[in-house]
Amino acid sequence: MTDEQIIDLYWRRDEAAISQTAAKYGPYCYAIASSILSSAQDSEECVNDTYLRAWDSMPPQRPGRLQMFLAKITRNLAFDRFKAQRAKKRGGGEINAVLDELAGCLSSGSTPEQQLLGKELEAAVAKFVKALPSQDGNIFLRRYFFVETPAQIALRYGLSANSVRVKLSRMRSSLKEYLRKEGLIL
Repeated sequence: MTDEQIIDLYWRRDEAAISQTAAKYGPYCYAIASSILSSAQDSEECVNDTYLRAWDSMPPQRPGRLQMFLAKITRNLAFDRFKAQRAKKRGGGEINAVLDELAGCLSSGSTPEQQLLGKELEAAVAKFVKALPSQDGNIFLRRYFFVETPAQIALRYGLSANSVRVKLSRMRSSLKEYLRKEGLIL
């Protein structure tokens, strides 16, 4: 079934949308969740929550790319679950490394002004990534959106893990400089 057909099922409020989504994108969503969470059970729950969130979001939203729409939902839910677990106890895993790597470039906040800055930062980072050469943009997204390890990324692109780490370091430095020029960080 095509993505457009699945989206139409959501819009018609047909419960087959969930089973079709699970059949087509279940393993994909699970891979995203499991790269952030350290538990298979938590990852499965996150994927199930993704289907519920998609059900609640369509309508009114009509995603242009269902795969990326589901990826973003899954990623956000997994991060929320990770943060909740981390609040209870200090966790491990690749997500801590990713958050530490980006800490020097980005800040988060809870005041309305800080939330507005967060939205501006998100737009600026998206613009930065789109301006990167294709492979570099993909490497950046694989690391900081899909939370893949440098070794996984290296295997995917036929590079050494060290080369990936160097590329990521350079991209973080470029991102930090770009955000400074945009006036979004000091």
